[in-house]
Amino acid sequence: MILAIDTSTANCSVALLADDGALIDARDEVLGRGHAEQLMPMIEQLLAGRAPARILVGCGPGSFTGLRVGLAAAHGMAIGWDVPLAGISSLALLAAGAPGDGPVAAAMTGGHGELFVQAFDRPPLAPAGDLLNLSPASAARSVDTPLVVGTGAALLVAARGNGEALDLYPSARNALRLPQSLRTLEPRPLYGRAPDARPRQAA
Repeated sequence: MILAIDTSTANCSVALLADDGALIDARDEVLGRGHAEQLMPMIEQLLAGRAPARILVGCGPGSFTGLRVGLAAAHGMAIGWDVPLAGISSLALLAAGAPGDGPVAAAMTGGHGELFVQAFDRPPLAPAGDLLNLSPASAARSVDTPLVVGTGAALLVAARGNGEALDLYPSARNALRLPQSLRTLEPRPLYGRAPDARPRQAA
C-alpha cells in the first residue's frame, strides 16, 4: 500500500492506494488553516492500524506552512516505518484531477497576488512547460490552454478573456496518475518563489 499526502493548499488531502493505482480510501478536507492539527488524525483514521509500504508527499509549490507540515509528517512516518519516501509535484497532482483529455494548465494562487502555473499535456500527463510564478496578466500571456484548473484558474482566465476555469484542489487520490518523473522528486519543499522573510543584514 502507498500513503499519499498533499498539504500544499487549503485542502488537506490523504489517500491510501494499491500498487496498481486502485484507490483504497481517501480523505479531503478544505481547512484553510489547521493542517498541523488535522493531518495526523486524518492519516490515523485512514490507515486504521495498517502500515504503508511507501509514502508520497506533495512538495509544492503552494503554502509555505502547509508544505512544511506535510513534509515533516511524511519524513517522520518514513523513518518510523522504515519505508521509502518520495516527493510529488502538487501542480501535476492538480492537473491529474482535471476532467477530460487534452491540454490543461494548473494554476494556484500564490503570494503578492501572483499565480503558480504550469501547463500539461494529456494523455499521458506530461509537463508542456516550466513551473512559472507570474502575475495573472503575465500568466494569461504565457498560458494558452483552453482549460485551467485550480484556485488561480478564474484569475488567469479572466485576465486572458477566454477559456474555462475550474476551481479545484490537488487531491492525493490522484498521486499514481502522475508520470514517474513527477512522483519521484526529492521530498523537500518546492516553494516556486523566494520566501518573503529576509535575513537581517549585519550592521
